[in-house]
Amino acid sequence: MNNDIRFMKAKRTVFGLPFSVTFSLVFCFLSLSAFSQVSSSIDSSSIKIGAQITYKIQVETDTTSLVVFPEGQTFTPLEMIESYPIDTIKNKDKFSLIKKYGLTQFDSGTYTIPRQKIIVADKTFFTDSIKVEVNTVVVDTTKQGLYDIKPLIEVKKRGSNWWKYLLITLLAIGVIAAALWWFIWRQKPLTEEEKIALLPPYDRAKLALQKLDESHYLEHEQLKDYYSELTLIIRKYLDEKVYDHSLESTTDELISRLRLLKEGNQIDLSKDTIKNIESILRRADLVKFAKSAPDVALAELDRTTIDAEIDHVKEVLPEPTEEEKLLDAQYAEEQERKKQRKKVWITVGISVFLLLAAITGFSIKYGFDYVKDTVIGHESKELLEGEWVTSAYGVPPVTITTPRVLKRINVELPEEVKAQHEAIVFNYGSLLEGFYLNVVNLKLKNPKTKFDLEKSAEKCIGDFEQQGVENMLVKRDKFITPNGAEGLKIHGTANFPSILQDDKERGKYVLLLFSNENVMQQIIITSKEDDIYADKIVERILNSIELQNEEKDNE
Repeated sequence: MNNDIRFMKAKRTVFGLPFSVTFSLVFCFLSLSAFSQVSSSIDSSSIKIGAQITYKIQVETDTTSLVVFPEGQTFTPLEMIESYPIDTIKNKDKFSLIKKYGLTQFDSGTYTIPRQKIIVADKTFFTDSIKVEVNTVVVDTTKQGLYDIKPLIEVKKRGSNWWKYLLITLLAIGVIAAALWWFIWRQKPLTEEEKIALLPPYDRAKLALQKLDESHYLEHEQLKDYYSELTLIIRKYLDEKVYDHSLESTTDELISRLRLLKEGNQIDLSKDTIKNIESILRRADLVKFAKSAPDVALAELDRTTIDAEIDHVKEVLPEPTEEEKLLDAQYAEEQERKKQRKKVWITVGISVFLLLAAITGFSIKYGFDYVKDTVIGHESKELLEGEWVTSAYGVPPVTITTPRVLKRINVELPEEVKAQHEAIVFNYGSLLEGFYLNVVNLKLKNPKTKFDLEKSAEKCIGDFEQQGVENMLVKRDKFITPNGAEGLKIHGTANFPSILQDDKERGKYVLLLFSNENVMQQIIITSKEDDIYADKIVERILNSIELQNEEKDNE
């Protein structure tokens, strides 16, 4: 009985898991396999330098699933040179999707095509990695002629597009300046009304009477309009030359003021002139308000009378004194200055508005800090947006892309160190500056000796501290270059010395160490902590690093 019970318990477990759980896992696996299958292959596992490999990914899935294939340079260290269209084969209720890529490599060696990510519906699949052998092209030197090494050729530096931006800026400024001159500063031709306004009051009154004669008020017996225009002419003239409230005064108020001016010997108006003006003004009031209708002949006579009285008023007006003329000239100059100041303020206002609008627009699109750094200038931004250089440093070489060419420096090693090591050092900047880049190629003279990366990292950190770096936050990670070389990455933040002796500045650092037999390659990058442009520079440099061992370099 006990044996039967043990047998039953054994039947309920498979590989140490309950039978039901195992069945569920197998069922899910079979369902997933039935849902979609992903496979990859290449047409050749061995090619010559520069030859093409056709890499194929095949996905079998149902007709309703969305499939996303890899795009871009995801096949590093191989380079994708062509992406072919997807071939689709329908098999009943399923699709077989085939995606091909053309890959190549221009350096000999053994390379691994990394796993590729394929998304099918809401699930992610990865292909297997595949090894490829890239062989050199064998050259028979007995048949191939040998030539001297070619001399160095000076390479002209590629010009930047700064002149285009300058041209666009100057063009925009020119358009704005032309618009401001045309609409504000240009001496515009005077309109008819402006020309009349510049005439003396007497000439304006005479011109107004001529225009009244040319009107058709009397022909159509529009006496109200006729008398309104006629009285307005005499009132305007009197308002400018005799009494400056003539326009808004009633007839009684105006006549009283004229008589008062006469009695005060301020203006020598005759009684007949005042009487005639009063008579015409009162008749105009009757026409306008009491709907009186005088004869057309009387209206014409009143027009002649007004013409004559304007002449009489002009004759009795006193000649302006020199002081009055001077005041008039000063007033005219002041008015002109006000007019010029108004133009200046309008120009400044429009310019400030356009400048603020441009800054706001660019800030919305690119961010305020980017606009500010573009206008004022930022050292790291200039490095990031400048012309980058890809070079190989040391033997075996470290291929790296940098914003400036690194300069080789001579390092005086102690005698005991010099007896065991050979060092080649390249750098840009210094720890006291905002950005610092250092590449070191260190080789042990004894080929049986090897480097310990952990000990080397500790020594580098100690060297940092000896140079005044404080409060170092240290993190350790594995680092893999785009061409598959593995190394040690030490990174973090620290207080770096600055040009000001007593001041420390918070910054970031990255220390990369690679070891290959008796050779160690070291890369140091430091930057300011809050420098977003330096972060992009560091990221671009790290993504460009490629190492090559000495044997491969000698092939």
